[in-house]
Amino acid sequence: YGFKGKMPSSTAIAIKEGTVSISDGAFASCSGLASVTIPNSVTEIGENAFCYCDGLTSVTIGNSVTKIGWRAFDSCTGLTSVTIPNSVTEIGGAVFENCIRLTSVTIGNSVTEIGGSAFKGCKGLTTVTIPNSVTYIGNSAFSGCTGLSSVTIGNSVTEIGSEVFGGCIGLTSVTIGNSVSLIGYRSFIGCKGLTSVTIPNSVTTIGDRAFEGCTGLTSVTIPNSVTSIGDEAFKGCTGLA
Repeated sequence: YGFKGKMPSSTAIAIKEGTVSISDGAFASCSGLASVTIPNSVTEIGENAFCYCDGLTSVTIGNSVTKIGWRAFDSCTGLTSVTIPNSVTEIGGAVFENCIRLTSVTIGNSVTEIGGSAFKGCKGLTTVTIPNSVTYIGNSAFSGCTGLSSVTIGNSVTEIGSEVFGGCIGLTSVTIGNSVSLIGYRSFIGCKGLTSVTIPNSVTTIGDRAFEGCTGLTSVTIPNSVTSIGDEAFKGCTGLA
Protein backbone atom coordinates (compact mmCIF):
# COMPACT_ATOMS: atom_id res chain seq x y z
CA TYR A 1 0.00 0.00 0.00
CA GLY A 2 2.99 2.25 -0.58
CA PHE A 3 1.26 4.74 -2.90
CA LYS A 4 -2.07 4.94 -1.08
CA GLY A 5 -3.60 8.39 -1.52
CA LYS A 6 -0.32 9.90 -2.74
CA MET A 7 -1.02 10.65 -6.40
CA PRO A 8 -2.37 13.86 -7.90
CA SER A 9 -5.50 13.59 -10.03
CA SER A 10 -5.24 12.38 -13.64
CA THR A 11 -1.91 10.66 -13.03
CA ALA A 12 -0.82 8.25 -15.76
CA ILE A 13 1.87 5.69 -15.07
CA ALA A 14 3.80 3.16 -17.15
CA ILE A 15 5.33 0.51 -14.95
CA LYS A 16 8.99 -0.03 -15.75
CA GLU A 17 9.84 -2.82 -18.19
CA GLY A 18 11.59 -5.61 -16.32
CA THR A 19 9.16 -5.53 -13.39
CA VAL A 20 7.94 -9.09 -12.87
CA SER A 21 5.12 -8.62 -10.35
CA ILE A 22 2.90 -5.95 -8.85
CA SER A 23 2.75 -6.46 -5.11
CA ASP A 24 -0.40 -6.81 -3.02
CA GLY A 25 -2.02 -3.42 -2.49
CA ALA A 26 0.68 -1.59 -4.44
CA PHE A 27 -1.63 1.15 -5.77
CA ALA A 28 -4.71 0.59 -3.62
CA SER A 29 -6.94 3.65 -3.10
CA CYS A 30 -4.89 5.86 -5.43
CA SER A 31 -7.93 7.85 -6.50
CA GLY A 32 -5.83 10.18 -8.65
CA LEU A 33 -4.55 7.35 -10.85
CA ALA A 34 -6.21 7.70 -14.28
CA SER A 35 -4.35 5.21 -16.45
CA VAL A 36 -1.81 2.45 -16.06
CA THR A 37 0.22 0.40 -18.51
CA ILE A 38 1.50 -2.95 -17.28
CA PRO A 39 4.49 -4.14 -19.33
CA ASN A 40 5.00 -7.58 -20.84
CA SER A 41 7.60 -8.46 -18.19
CA VAL A 42 4.94 -8.61 -15.44
CA THR A 43 3.61 -12.12 -14.76
CA GLU A 44 1.34 -11.50 -11.76
CA ILE A 45 -0.90 -8.71 -10.50
CA GLY A 46 -1.20 -9.04 -6.73
CA GLU A 47 -4.20 -8.95 -4.44
CA ASN A 48 -5.82 -5.53 -3.98
CA ALA A 49 -3.21 -4.07 -6.33
CA PHE A 50 -5.48 -1.33 -7.76
CA CYS A 51 -8.62 -1.66 -5.65
CA TYR A 52 -10.59 1.53 -4.97
CA CYS A 53 -8.73 3.48 -7.66
CA ASP A 54 -11.98 5.21 -8.55
CA GLY A 55 -10.32 7.61 -11.00
CA LEU A 56 -8.84 4.79 -13.08
CA THR A 57 -10.36 4.81 -16.58
CA SER A 58 -7.78 2.90 -18.61
CA VAL A 59 -5.64 -0.15 -17.93
CA THR A 60 -3.43 -2.06 -20.35
CA ILE A 61 -2.42 -5.51 -19.16
CA GLY A 62 0.77 -6.96 -20.64
CA ASN A 63 0.89 -10.24 -22.50
CA SER A 64 2.85 -12.16 -19.85
CA VAL A 65 0.43 -11.80 -16.93
CA THR A 66 -0.85 -15.24 -15.92
CA LYS A 67 -2.76 -14.39 -12.75
CA ILE A 68 -4.82 -11.41 -11.65
CA GLY A 69 -5.12 -11.58 -7.88
CA TRP A 70 -8.06 -11.28 -5.51
CA ARG A 71 -9.79 -7.86 -5.61
CA ALA A 72 -7.06 -6.46 -7.86
CA PHE A 73 -9.42 -3.92 -9.48
CA ASP A 74 -12.30 -4.05 -7.00
CA SER A 75 -14.43 -0.88 -7.01
CA CYS A 76 -12.53 0.84 -9.82
CA THR A 77 -15.74 2.68 -10.62
CA GLY A 78 -14.30 4.70 -13.52
CA LEU A 79 -13.08 1.71 -15.50
CA THR A 80 -15.14 1.26 -18.67
CA SER A 81 -13.41 -1.54 -20.56
CA VAL A 82 -10.77 -4.18 -20.00
CA THR A 83 -9.04 -6.77 -22.15
CA ILE A 84 -7.67 -9.80 -20.36
CA PRO A 85 -4.82 -11.15 -22.52
CA ASN A 86 -4.46 -14.75 -23.64
CA SER A 87 -1.60 -15.28 -21.18
CA VAL A 88 -3.95 -15.06 -18.18
CA THR A 89 -5.09 -18.42 -16.80
CA GLU A 90 -6.79 -17.27 -13.59
CA ILE A 91 -9.06 -14.34 -12.77
CA GLY A 92 -9.15 -14.17 -9.00
CA GLY A 93 -12.11 -13.66 -6.71
CA ALA A 94 -13.80 -10.23 -6.70
CA VAL A 95 -11.24 -8.89 -9.20
CA PHE A 96 -13.65 -6.47 -10.87
CA GLU A 97 -16.42 -6.44 -8.28
CA ASN A 98 -18.42 -3.21 -8.24
CA CYS A 99 -16.76 -1.79 -11.36
CA ILE A 100 -20.12 -0.23 -12.10
CA ARG A 101 -19.11 1.55 -15.33
CA LEU A 102 -17.46 -1.47 -16.90
CA THR A 103 -19.33 -2.01 -20.17
CA SER A 104 -16.92 -4.20 -22.10
CA VAL A 105 -14.74 -7.12 -21.05
CA THR A 106 -12.78 -9.48 -23.28
CA ILE A 107 -11.74 -12.70 -21.57
CA GLY A 108 -8.66 -14.30 -23.11
CA ASN A 109 -8.81 -17.84 -24.40
CA SER A 110 -6.39 -19.28 -21.84
CA VAL A 111 -8.46 -18.42 -18.76
CA THR A 112 -9.47 -21.61 -16.97
CA GLU A 113 -10.90 -20.11 -13.78
CA ILE A 114 -13.14 -17.12 -13.07
CA GLY A 115 -13.15 -16.56 -9.33
CA GLY A 116 -16.13 -16.03 -7.08
CA SER A 117 -17.72 -12.56 -7.30
CA ALA A 118 -15.23 -11.69 -10.06
CA PHE A 119 -17.66 -9.35 -11.85
CA LYS A 120 -20.30 -9.03 -9.15
CA GLY A 121 -22.22 -5.76 -9.34
CA CYS A 122 -20.81 -4.75 -12.74
CA LYS A 123 -24.18 -3.40 -13.77
CA GLY A 124 -22.84 -1.75 -16.94
CA LEU A 125 -21.85 -5.06 -18.58
CA THR A 126 -24.20 -5.96 -21.43
CA THR A 127 -22.71 -9.09 -22.98
CA VAL A 128 -20.22 -11.71 -21.82
CA THR A 129 -18.64 -14.57 -23.73
CA ILE A 130 -16.98 -17.16 -21.53
CA PRO A 131 -14.38 -18.95 -23.70
CA ASN A 132 -14.08 -22.69 -24.07
CA SER A 133 -10.92 -22.68 -21.96
CA VAL A 134 -12.89 -21.87 -18.79
CA THR A 135 -13.69 -24.91 -16.66
CA TYR A 136 -14.76 -23.18 -13.44
CA ILE A 137 -16.96 -20.15 -12.71
CA GLY A 138 -17.02 -19.20 -9.03
CA ASN A 139 -20.10 -18.46 -6.97
CA SER A 140 -21.75 -15.09 -7.60
CA ALA A 141 -19.28 -14.36 -10.41
CA PHE A 142 -21.78 -12.20 -12.34
CA SER A 143 -24.49 -11.67 -9.75
CA GLY A 144 -26.09 -8.25 -9.76
CA CYS A 145 -24.97 -7.49 -13.32
CA THR A 146 -28.33 -5.90 -14.02
CA GLY A 147 -27.41 -4.64 -17.48
CA LEU A 148 -26.26 -8.03 -18.72
CA SER A 149 -28.52 -9.14 -21.57
CA SER A 150 -26.62 -12.00 -23.20
CA VAL A 151 -24.31 -14.73 -21.91
CA THR A 152 -22.55 -17.54 -23.74
CA ILE A 153 -21.03 -20.22 -21.53
CA GLY A 154 -18.22 -22.20 -23.18
CA ASN A 155 -18.18 -25.94 -23.68
CA SER A 156 -15.57 -26.71 -20.99
CA VAL A 157 -17.59 -25.43 -18.02
CA THR A 158 -18.94 -28.39 -16.03
CA GLU A 159 -20.79 -26.55 -13.25
CA ILE A 160 -22.70 -23.29 -12.93
CA GLY A 161 -22.22 -22.46 -9.26
CA SER A 162 -24.36 -20.77 -6.66
CA GLU A 163 -25.88 -17.42 -7.68
CA VAL A 164 -23.50 -17.04 -10.63
CA PHE A 165 -26.09 -14.96 -12.50
CA GLY A 166 -28.38 -14.19 -9.59
CA GLY A 167 -30.27 -10.92 -9.93
CA CYS A 168 -29.31 -10.35 -13.57
CA ILE A 169 -32.71 -8.86 -14.29
CA GLY A 170 -31.84 -7.76 -17.83
CA LEU A 171 -30.65 -11.18 -18.97
CA THR A 172 -32.70 -12.28 -21.97
CA SER A 173 -30.43 -14.82 -23.64
CA VAL A 174 -28.34 -17.64 -22.19
CA THR A 175 -26.41 -20.29 -24.09
CA ILE A 176 -25.29 -23.12 -21.82
CA GLY A 177 -22.33 -25.18 -23.04
CA ASN A 178 -22.78 -28.91 -23.56
CA SER A 179 -20.42 -30.00 -20.78
CA VAL A 180 -22.40 -28.48 -17.91
CA SER A 181 -23.65 -31.20 -15.57
CA LEU A 182 -24.84 -29.02 -12.66
CA ILE A 183 -26.91 -25.85 -12.64
CA GLY A 184 -26.35 -24.81 -9.07
CA TYR A 185 -28.23 -23.27 -6.17
CA ARG A 186 -29.94 -19.99 -7.08
CA SER A 187 -27.76 -19.78 -10.20
CA PHE A 188 -30.32 -17.76 -12.19
CA ILE A 189 -32.55 -16.52 -9.38
CA GLY A 190 -34.43 -13.34 -10.20
CA CYS A 191 -33.50 -13.30 -13.90
CA LYS A 192 -36.95 -12.07 -14.81
CA GLY A 193 -35.95 -11.08 -18.35
CA LEU A 194 -35.34 -14.68 -19.40
CA THR A 195 -38.13 -15.99 -21.62
CA SER A 196 -36.76 -19.40 -22.52
CA VAL A 197 -33.96 -21.72 -21.48
CA THR A 198 -32.57 -24.74 -23.27
CA ILE A 199 -30.79 -27.10 -20.91
CA PRO A 200 -28.25 -29.31 -22.71
CA ASN A 201 -28.20 -33.10 -22.52
CA SER A 202 -25.11 -33.01 -20.30
CA VAL A 203 -27.04 -31.62 -17.30
CA THR A 204 -27.96 -34.11 -14.60
CA THR A 205 -28.84 -31.77 -11.73
CA ILE A 206 -30.85 -28.56 -11.48
CA GLY A 207 -30.19 -27.15 -8.04
CA ASP A 208 -32.49 -25.71 -5.42
CA ARG A 209 -34.10 -22.38 -6.44
CA ALA A 210 -32.03 -22.34 -9.65
CA PHE A 211 -34.61 -20.37 -11.65
CA GLU A 212 -36.71 -18.95 -8.82
CA GLY A 213 -38.39 -15.67 -9.68
CA CYS A 214 -37.76 -15.89 -13.41
CA THR A 215 -41.19 -14.43 -14.07
CA GLY A 216 -40.62 -13.93 -17.80
CA LEU A 217 -39.83 -17.58 -18.39
CA THR A 218 -42.44 -19.09 -20.72
CA SER A 219 -40.60 -22.14 -22.00
CA VAL A 220 -38.12 -24.62 -20.52
CA THR A 221 -36.78 -27.77 -22.13
CA ILE A 222 -35.53 -30.31 -19.60
CA PRO A 223 -33.61 -33.18 -21.22
CA ASN A 224 -33.76 -36.88 -20.30
CA SER A 225 -30.30 -36.61 -18.72
CA VAL A 226 -31.67 -34.66 -15.73
CA THR A 227 -32.10 -36.94 -12.73
CA SER A 228 -32.63 -34.33 -10.01
CA ILE A 229 -34.61 -31.08 -9.88
CA GLY A 230 -34.09 -29.26 -6.61
CA ASP A 231 -36.53 -27.67 -4.19
CA GLU A 232 -38.28 -24.57 -5.51
CA ALA A 233 -36.19 -24.74 -8.70
CA PHE A 234 -38.87 -22.88 -10.67
CA LYS A 235 -40.67 -21.17 -7.79
CA GLY A 236 -42.48 -18.01 -8.84
CA CYS A 237 -42.06 -18.65 -12.58
CA THR A 238 -45.57 -17.39 -13.18
CA GLY A 239 -45.11 -17.19 -16.95
CA LEU A 240 -44.65 -20.93 -17.40
CA ALA A 241 -47.74 -22.36 -19.03
